[in-house]
Amino acid sequence: MSVLLVISAVCAVLAGLVHVFIFFLESVAWTSPRAQRIFGISSRAEADATRAMAFNQGFYNLFLAIGAILGVVLAATGSPATGWTLVVFSTACMLGAAVVLAGTGRKYLNSAFKQGSLPLIALLFAFLASTFGG
Repeated sequence: MSVLLVISAVCAVLAGLVHVFIFFLESVAWTSPRAQRIFGISSRAEADATRAMAFNQGFYNLFLAIGAILGVVLAATGSPATGWTLVVFSTACMLGAAVVLAGTGRKYLNSAFKQGSLPLIALLFAFLASTFGG
């Protein structure tokens, strides 16, 4: 695997791990003080009222994480076409979600940056590798 693809793969795995953490916060720890603070939830009543929505959303993040990490594993173990297709799709979806988050208001820009930076870098380096070989 070329240096460009290794950088892409590392960023895709790290992006996946970020999304596993988001899954944990949304689907497991939503009503905890830490999750409430991170997501700007003002009360336990608000957390309880949005719990089902957050639970569902957390699984979207988990599935994207699984796609990115599984794609890297497949690419590294002899199925590069399938693996890279999965990596690109999963990280593109992560980046798309970050763009949507950024578009919902200024208070979400920091979260969108955290959510979208690693997928963007993974996509950029995968594109560079496919364009320039290597």
